[in-house]
Amino acid sequence: MRRILFFFGLTVFVLAVSLPQANAAQGKHQLVKPSKSSVVTKRRVSKTFAAARRKPVVRAEAVPRRPSFGQLAGLHGARDSLDLRSSAALVIDQDTSEVLFSKNDKAVLPIASLTKLMTGLVLSEAHLSMDEMITISQADVDTEKGSSSRLRVGTELSRGELLHLALMSSENRAAHALGRSYPGGLQVFVGLMNTKARLIGMNDTNYAEPTGLSSKNQSSARDLAKLVNVAHGDPILRELTTSRDYQVAIGKRTLQYKNTNRLVKNPSWDIGLQKTGYITEAGQCLVMQAKVAGRKLIMVFLDSAGKLSRIGDAERVRHWVESTPAVTSTPSPMAGAVVSERFAAKI
Repeated sequence: MRRILFFFGLTVFVLAVSLPQANAAQGKHQLVKPSKSSVVTKRRVSKTFAAARRKPVVRAEAVPRRPSFGQLAGLHGARDSLDLRSSAALVIDQDTSEVLFSKNDKAVLPIASLTKLMTGLVLSEAHLSMDEMITISQADVDTEKGSSSRLRVGTELSRGELLHLALMSSENRAAHALGRSYPGGLQVFVGLMNTKARLIGMNDTNYAEPTGLSSKNQSSARDLAKLVNVAHGDPILRELTTSRDYQVAIGKRTLQYKNTNRLVKNPSWDIGLQKTGYITEAGQCLVMQAKVAGRKLIMVFLDSAGKLSRIGDAERVRHWVESTPAVTSTPSPMAGAVVSERFAAKI
């Protein structure tokens, strides 16, 4: 009897211990191998969370370019047979002062970095030491347009180096530093720029600062032709504006600069002096003294639309002059052109 009770109790004990373990194993097995429906559900949830984490794509709307002063004035509506992209232009024979072509040449417009040609002229005629060292300061940083420059604050260069960079590469901090460091300061220098303009007959011209970043620097194609004529007589300005490239050493760095006018490297052009300019208000601008078909010409192109359009306009005029040997007594084929007219206020 005792043996029967012992075996019965042992059997009950074994069953009591094994049943919970079996249930636990079965539950574990169910967790390891979930059903297909649960897997699909989890994938859907994961995709939902992934989609929620994605940042929405915001497409920026194209901001229309602000129109230039010439566009606002409707000057681009003037047509000519050469289809010039410049809204104002003037071409004259430097030796005879004969106007070969004119288009809105009295319109007063912003002139951008063409300003630097007057900056260079005033500085050159002052006969200051070109070896004097000038330090770029915070005052030379552009707050007008926020343009960049490789001349960091604290950079020290000679007056001659700064003038070279301003005229060849249109370096804004260099031009501003030249005006700021002039004896008497920036206001005196800008005053001299305007005085010089009046002396050479640029009566429709105004300068507000020496770089051209301000749209308050304004002139006409007719006035700028006078400036090119005078500036061409300065050997320093001729050399620096037509320089192809230039290097300056700043500490352990050597900076390489290039001319902003690609035509100076073009063998088909014989350029004696040039200057480019651009700000939104002025459009693309270009002035040059060049020899074309044996004639010394002064060309002015203002408010041209398109990055390379001023170069294209210069090429169109050159080809036209080369294909027209004597434009002295026959009418010009271009609408708005003035022929056999003496350039006013001959310098």
